[in-house]
Amino acid sequence: MTAPAIDLPVKALYRIPEAMTLLSLSRSVIYEQIRAGRLRTVTQGRTRLVPAAAITAYVTLLEQEAGKGGTR
Repeated sequence: MTAPAIDLPVKALYRIPEAMTLLSLSRSVIYEQIRAGRLRTVTQGRTRLVPAAAITAYVTLLEQEAGKGGTR
């Protein structure tokens, strides 16, 4: 079963508050994941941005981890 499609504007880069909304995570958790190397970001000037591909990769990582935990 696949997740329902969500109509979001397609962007290449998301600001941290937008990434928080997309991933349903708090600001502190987002920054924890960035520090841990689990969520990749880029900077433009003083602005930290999350590439759309990094959000997809993070969700894939979570799905893989969930699959590993359920095989016991």
